[in-house]
Amino acid sequence: MATPEAHDLMAELTPRRIVEELNRYIIGQEAAKRAVAVALRNRHRRRRLEGPIREEVIPKNILMIGPTGVGKTEIARRLSRLAAAPFVKVEATKFTEVGYVGRDVEAIIRELADVAVRMVQSEKMREVEDRAGAEAIEEIVEALRRPRRPRAPKMQAPLDAVAAFLGQRPMEQETETPEAPDEEAETSRAHLRQRVEDGGVDDEIIEIEVEESKSPFVQIFSPAGMEEMGMNLQDMLGGMMPKAKKQRRVTVAEAKEILTYQRAQALIDMDQVTAEAIEKAEESGIVFVDELDKIAGRETGHGPEVSREGVQRDILPIVEGSTVMTKYGPVRTDHMLFIAAGAFHISKPSDLIPELQGRLPLRVELTSLGADDFVRILTEPENSLIKQYCALLAIEGVELDFTDDGVSEIARIAGEVNERTENIGARRLHTVMERLLEQVSFDAPDIAPVQIVIDPAYVRQRLADLAADADTSRYIL
Repeated sequence: MATPEAHDLMAELTPRRIVEELNRYIIGQEAAKRAVAVALRNRHRRRRLEGPIREEVIPKNILMIGPTGVGKTEIARRLSRLAAAPFVKVEATKFTEVGYVGRDVEAIIRELADVAVRMVQSEKMREVEDRAGAEAIEEIVEALRRPRRPRAPKMQAPLDAVAAFLGQRPMEQETETPEAPDEEAETSRAHLRQRVEDGGVDDEIIEIEVEESKSPFVQIFSPAGMEEMGMNLQDMLGGMMPKAKKQRRVTVAEAKEILTYQRAQALIDMDQVTAEAIEKAEESGIVFVDELDKIAGRETGHGPEVSREGVQRDILPIVEGSTVMTKYGPVRTDHMLFIAAGAFHISKPSDLIPELQGRLPLRVELTSLGADDFVRILTEPENSLIKQYCALLAIEGVELDFTDDGVSEIARIAGEVNERTENIGARRLHTVMERLLEQVSFDAPDIAPVQIVIDPAYVRQRLADLAADADTSRYIL
């Protein structure tokens, strides 16, 4: 069942709050933000319903229409992070009609199930982290108190030489080791435990026993589209074999991490993890299908387009609601949220088969981005490119000072290049910024500490020649 924390999180995420959170990272596209906010809120409303009507309420899947680089994928990805929901992004062009060489569309749901299991497993491991850490420290204390491995004793008699030749241990003389009083031993142990917790012995080398994570390698030749079956067989064979253990010499600091992770894995119940993960995928999973316009054409009877309509028909049962077998068990897709996207600059949404159109009832159009949008994208989001570059070069002692008119000049050049060549939206800013700061990034360790002002003159010096030559910018920008 869903955790109370998840219910509390969703209760706080009103549509207005969701849009505000998306605004922190994505500029513009208000219609798309409102659509996904309402879709996410409807999930919370459905969970609070009781009786048969709860099963009847199905998600209103969304079709985003807009050119590349305007924020379609980012909206879906940020939405899944807000809701702490399993999320997968796939390209429709990866799949082909059943009977052709290509991936099976059900692999989408298998991948979503894997993501859900990893999410729930991480949550459960965080819950037992304190207990696992305490057990790890106890094991480290034991390893520190353990006497060093003694050197091989000298052979006492000819019989020892024979034993060594036969591969047996030589006979050792038993010696009695005086034991410390219990009270003194406990005091010493408590003192050592405190030192381990405080990090006082982090640099000491100890020997610990760790589990080997290697699975037995089996070469599996499976037909195209059956990769998941081969992977499942690998997992099954790996689970049947006992886990090998080996001794490793590591520092105490490394041992804390390794042993805490191992103890946390041992403390959680994987059956419970799997059950919760399946429910999370079924009730909260978000599937983003990109490049839907590339399979929107009808069959022409020749060439590579012959399976386009077939791919749509294969995707349709998953979007409509079906049960997909995964290595964790059956997973239903009835209440998953599907967000499809495409540029649709050649084909149209009406070129999709009618059944698939009906399963994507909400359509939102995302607008192209211009120079004014680029200025906001460079400065306003919490993860803006300017903030990223300033933070990166500050590590080397280089301080970047972007003036307002310098930012406007960067945005103007990016917009002009998009108009003159291929319009790739905000992704053009990545190329322009990297080109602009290439020399500074290269020289940073040698010129630091220094402050560099990025004004219009600096921008034009670094980019004007390339931006003015359409042929050159086509290949470089």
